[in-house]
Amino acid sequence: MQWLTDRYKYLFSSTKGLILVAIALIALVTATWGMLSGPMAEMGVGQVVASFLSMDLVQAEREGRIVTLYHVIAMAVIAIETYMVTSLVKMKSVYKTTINATITVGYIITMLSGLGFAYFGHSGALHGIYISGLTLIFFAGVLMVIALWPWNKEYHQADPAYARTKGGVDLERAAFFTTALTTLLSALFGAIPGANFGNGFQVFLAENVIRYTGKTVLEYSVIGHLHIMLALIAIMITLIIGRWLNFKGILHKIAMPLMILGTFVLNIGVWGVVTPFQPIAHMIIYVGATPSMLAALLLLIWSWGKLSRDHTAHIAKPNFFQRVSGLLRDPLKFGPTWQMLFMNFTTSGLGIFMAVKLDEIFRVWPAREERIELTGHWHVLSAIIATIILLYYGDIVGLKGKWRQIYGWGIIIASDIALAAVTIFEMKRLFISEAEQQPLVNGLMYAMDFGLGLLLVLLAGMLVWRLIDLFKSKGRWTEEQSQELSQEVIP
Repeated sequence: MQWLTDRYKYLFSSTKGLILVAIALIALVTATWGMLSGPMAEMGVGQVVASFLSMDLVQAEREGRIVTLYHVIAMAVIAIETYMVTSLVKMKSVYKTTINATITVGYIITMLSGLGFAYFGHSGALHGIYISGLTLIFFAGVLMVIALWPWNKEYHQADPAYARTKGGVDLERAAFFTTALTTLLSALFGAIPGANFGNGFQVFLAENVIRYTGKTVLEYSVIGHLHIMLALIAIMITLIIGRWLNFKGILHKIAMPLMILGTFVLNIGVWGVVTPFQPIAHMIIYVGATPSMLAALLLLIWSWGKLSRDHTAHIAKPNFFQRVSGLLRDPLKFGPTWQMLFMNFTTSGLGIFMAVKLDEIFRVWPAREERIELTGHWHVLSAIIATIILLYYGDIVGLKGKWRQIYGWGIIIASDIALAAVTIFEMKRLFISEAEQQPLVNGLMYAMDFGLGLLLVLLAGMLVWRLIDLFKSKGRWTEEQSQELSQEVIP
């Protein structure tokens, strides 16, 4: 019994254990439900999986199932980011413990009841439990906002190397606070339409109604909710990576105000789609996205410079190739900011280009092509955030030597091959006609499958390694738990 108790404490009380559980559950859901679509469905595997698990897959209910599945995975990702924040940002121990416990119970309840309701019969009780899980997650967010309150003198920044106001307010903490607060408000942006199900409002996929005229306020609200929540998850992971790398100096002092401004204005723009400001909402969104992207660029510049200097410190005057070699020496530290840069080519910059040229180019194409662009755009952004989380996790669990290199570069290369292929597939109509596209499409499909398959193999390898370690009486997990208990926290 003590054997089980010790491992339970590690998995549900330590930061690394909590992140491991969430990653494992996401991987299990992704691997299983991924069989229901794409190449696996075309090969008949999806039908076998659905029959084996006795899934109830009524075609008319497909949209509702997909929306539930997306929320289930997104809640687990938000939980992972929450664990990272509570481990990196100073807060009272009672807040850290309560936030982690609340959001853990919340996302697990949401995952089990949500999938049960959507795919295994439509029990009203399960739907009620699903809503209660989401409510717990929201409450954890409220506690997070309280814990991150930046004007508490106890958390003022005394070090002049970091961004702060003249009064000592920590601007990095203020950026975390702003992101957490606007995430709560934007969650309500989606909860209000959800509360109207059964009252004349029906579920839909945003990519299916994008060309509809006369969309209702609730439909605009759902579309806005989808966009802003993905953006805020990306902003939060950027702040997390900056805190993890110990971002500081003049670039930090410039980046943090930009991130706060960008986050606030971006939210105002998205919320504006359901107000009389709807005609100019996209312009406000562009204005908000620019400072946030610039802040991420400043983080990249600082981190690449630091990595290069750290790994060439033993060389008196390193040349260009030595600096590049130093930069690339540690894929787990280099990878997150590289993925942020790669994101601009596959999602952020591409999304702005699509919006600017929407009427001139993309609305001239068949609706199916625009639907492909939108779904690809959202999935690529989600996948890049997932790879950054995996790189971060690989570092904090102490991967070293050749396995650190294999895991880090494997994730970077595999994901970039797959996501580059997705991006080309989205934009293929810019440079090839429909009549000549099939050889290109076939090649892109192979590249996507290869990249994503390799990524899943690396993730599976990581999870198997951690599972084997959990069965050891003196495994790495015991050291991680001891380190967690010895960390200083504010009483």
